[in-house]
Amino acid sequence: QVHLVESGGGLVQAGGSLRLSCAASLRPFSRYAMGWFRQAPGKGREFVVSISASGDSTRTMDSVKGRFTVSRDNAKNTVSLQMNILRPEDTAVYYCAATERRGFLPITPREYNYWGQGTQVTVSS
Repeated sequence: QVHLVESGGGLVQAGGSLRLSCAASLRPFSRYAMGWFRQAPGKGREFVVSISASGDSTRTMDSVKGRFTVSRDNAKNTVSLQMNILRPEDTAVYYCAATERRGFLPITPREYNYWGQGTQVTVSS
């Protein structure tokens, strides 16, 4: 059974930072591209960032470019999301996801095979 476990969410003031982590039981972890999605109340699940299996390429949603950075450590089976200059509109449940797809990094939820349970991020104004 595959497990993706997110951590690091919480409450932060606008302009602050948080670092989310996702620990994966996928083996080998280096075969999977990883993504972060988010879902705000009453809205659909939204792509945030993704990173290739090797970590050498990423895709980022326009509204978080320059503020959010994704990274991974294949030796530790983890992927992280550094979020800076947070805004109230970043408030959502953040999900880690994994995909076996190769090639151009996918950005739609249906292209991902495995999901974590999510971690809440709340940004106060």
